[in-house]
Amino acid sequence: MPLITLTTDFGTKDHFVGAVKGAIYSSIPEVQVVDISHEIAPFNITETAYILKNAYKNFPEGTIHIVGVDSELNEDNKHIAILLNGHFFVCPDNGLISMIASEINPTKIVEINIHDRIASSFSVLDVFVQVAAHIARGGTLEVIGKPLDSYKQLYEIQPQVNTDQNKILGNVIYIDNYGNVISNITEKLFKEVGKGREYTLHASRYAFKEINYKYSDIVDFSLEPILRQSDGNKLAIFNSAGYIEIAIYKSNLTTVGGASSLLGLDYRDVISIEFH
Repeated sequence: MPLITLTTDFGTKDHFVGAVKGAIYSSIPEVQVVDISHEIAPFNITETAYILKNAYKNFPEGTIHIVGVDSELNEDNKHIAILLNGHFFVCPDNGLISMIASEINPTKIVEINIHDRIASSFSVLDVFVQVAAHIARGGTLEVIGKPLDSYKQLYEIQPQVNTDQNKILGNVIYIDNYGNVISNITEKLFKEVGKGREYTLHASRYAFKEINYKYSDIVDFSLEPILRQSDGNKLAIFNSAGYIEIAIYKSNLTTVGGASSLLGLDYRDVISIEFH
C-alpha cells in the first residue's frame, strides 16, 4: 500500500488540507495518508526542515513526502522531486532540503516540469498530488522532471565554527509545543569541535555549564520529593533529535511559560558555545 505524508503550513481551519487529501484518494484510492504537521508557522522553512528531518526517517522506505510550505512556483522557487535515503520528497526548492540532506546526499533530483499542462495557484493540490500519484504507481522521477545536479542551499540554518575551533555560533530554529527552544547545533558538531573541553553555552543573557541528556537530570532524586524543587528550572539538553535544546523543567505554558517566553528566546536568536 502506498504511503504519503503531508507537511504544510495550511492549518486546519480552511479547506486546503481536506482538498489535498481528497485529491490524493481520488487519484490513488488504496493509498494511506499520514499528517506530519499542518501547524508550521507560515512560510517558515527552517521549522519545516526541522520537523520533517526528524519525522521522515521513522517511515518505511518508499514513503512519499509532500511538503507544502512556501510552495508557490516562481523564478526563485522551483518545484523539485527528490529521492533521498530511500524516501521521495515532492517539495519547493526553497532551501529546506539543504537541512534535511545535510548528512545524506540525494540519489536523484529532478525539476518538476508538468506545470505547462496545469495552470494553478494551488501547486500542492494540482501539481504535487499528481507527482506523488505518479511515484506511488511506480513511475520514475525522470518522467515528470528534468535531472538536476543540485538544490538551493540555505546557509542560515547551518551553525558556524570560528577559525580557531573554539566557538560554535548557532541560532534558534524551532520552538516546540512546550515552549522549549531548539538550536541548530547538533550533539555531533558539539563533540567534534569540543573534543572533551570545558565549555559555556550562551543563550540570551543566560549561561549554561552543562548539557544534559534528560530533562530530569537536574533533579536530585536523593532528596525527599518536597525538597527537590526542580520544576521551573532552566536547563540545556541534547534532545531526542540530537540537537541542543534550552528548556524549562516541567514548564506550564498556561500558568508560567516555557523557555522561549521566560528566557526571552525567539526564532533566529543566537545560541553560542565557547570552549575553554
